[in-house]
Amino acid sequence: MGASDHGPQPPARKRADARRNEQSLLDAAAAAFLTAGVDAPVRDIAARAGVGVGTIYRHFPTRADLVIAVYRHQVDAAAEAGPTLLASSDTPSAALAQWIDLFVDFLVTKHGLAEALQSDDTTFEALHAYFLDRLVPVCTRLLDAAATAGEVRPDVAAYELLRGVGNLCIGAGRDPRYDARHLIELLIAGLRVHP
Repeated sequence: MGASDHGPQPPARKRADARRNEQSLLDAAAAAFLTAGVDAPVRDIAARAGVGVGTIYRHFPTRADLVIAVYRHQVDAAAEAGPTLLASSDTPSAALAQWIDLFVDFLVTKHGLAEALQSDDTTFEALHAYFLDRLVPVCTRLLDAAATAGEVRPDVAAYELLRGVGNLCIGAGRDPRYDARHLIELLIAGLRVHP
């Protein structure tokens, strides 16, 4: 029998288990943030994940660490969606509209994120930079493809579009008279080139 037949699990296996555990915690935290905002009690997140509070603190020593990890993961998912939508949509402008819709979902359903990204809280400065570094290039690629196809105006920068959408999302969900999605639909319609 070889040494691997009786020895401890290989390190790669432990890393995979640790990644799965961390993913489970991030998913539980994201679900808690969805219903209770970024100030959701850690005990509720632990209960959702089926772990003790200490496990969360071992992975994420502070609430800011947890918030940043959840949103970094979700920013990565939004960034990865852009090229997929561009490849699978009928037109580049359709891909752009679908991606903006995902971006709005990301902002509107993450209670407090839009405000946190706009705040002066230094804890969120690195998250804001990561957010821009990951999402501006994706939005640029979608805008460029749609402009090259003659479907949208070529004079709109990705940063200003994302900033505008983000600003429209601030406060969404708090006032039933305010429909951020409707205003964002108008914004996207204004990008389109009309013959």
